[in-house]
Amino acid sequence: MVEKKITEKQPELLNRLDKLVSPLTRGDPESFLRWTCKSTYKLAEELERQGFQINRKTVGNLLKGLGYSLQAPSKTEEGGNHPDRDAQFHHINNKVSEFQKAGQPVISVDAKKKENIGNYANKGQEYQPKGKPERVKVYDFPDKKKGKVTPYGIYDERRNEGFVNVGISSDTSEFAVNSIRKWWYKKGAVNYGNSPAILITADGGGSNGSTRKLWKIELQKLANELQKEIHVCHFPPGTSKWNKIEHKMFCYISGNWRGKALISRQVVVNLIGNTTTKKGLTIDAELDENTYQKGIKISDKQLAEINLVKDKFHGKWNYIIKPIL
Repeated sequence: MVEKKITEKQPELLNRLDKLVSPLTRGDPESFLRWTCKSTYKLAEELERQGFQINRKTVGNLLKGLGYSLQAPSKTEEGGNHPDRDAQFHHINNKVSEFQKAGQPVISVDAKKKENIGNYANKGQEYQPKGKPERVKVYDFPDKKKGKVTPYGIYDERRNEGFVNVGISSDTSEFAVNSIRKWWYKKGAVNYGNSPAILITADGGGSNGSTRKLWKIELQKLANELQKEIHVCHFPPGTSKWNKIEHKMFCYISGNWRGKALISRQVVVNLIGNTTTKKGLTIDAELDENTYQKGIKISDKQLAEINLVKDKFHGKWNYIIKPIL
């Protein structure tokens, strides 16, 4: 058999593979695989990095021989179709193309769903010793001490780079814009420092929604701070899944932590930050421990002071916020 020949030529291979897949008490706690999905592809990639010659199919066969199988965690511990939808998609595409040709930043933004922190089940399967799935809580009642986290993502399609601000407070417009601010100082300023403008594509609802007054107030603060125009294009109602960040970044984050209990905030940050793809996606992640107040009221006077220029086509969805000098 091919597997037998491979293990005979590489006698340490089975031991290394077992350590990678085994529970952390047996494996290396600093291993790359601690924070990534233990798929046959990832396992083969890590073994090759360690100097072994192996492919993902052989990894799968060896795992079966070692008594592993794909298992999910076991619970044992206590929009609408807007008439101008297509036209808006064309508008966004043209705007994105215009910015990218000029070498200016285009970012897709959104908040991922809130996640409970604790030993809770997470959808998906991972290789575990046969009959010994990871033990997690039966019920998903939030842990009051550990709480929840909201990952807010920024995705730069041109560079295939992402940044995720993991918030522990409320998902507000202030939190959304502060996440964009963090992205700029960590990534944007390095790659686009001389650009006069930033283009943001965002959903029509949520903390970055087109009708959120606080979203525009906070964007004005950011425009003033950076002295750059901030162009915004919102997706039409009911089309959030068309947002690039959903299928270019968030889906890979979900895949990377499939079957893993998000037992701490740092685990969430590490899993996000170690999400990669064959096409070269990289993501930076950090924890945001700020408290964001809900229910902030914005007066008409404050709103009138925003230096906002509406586009001729659907000005509610498409607008520019210019810095106030």
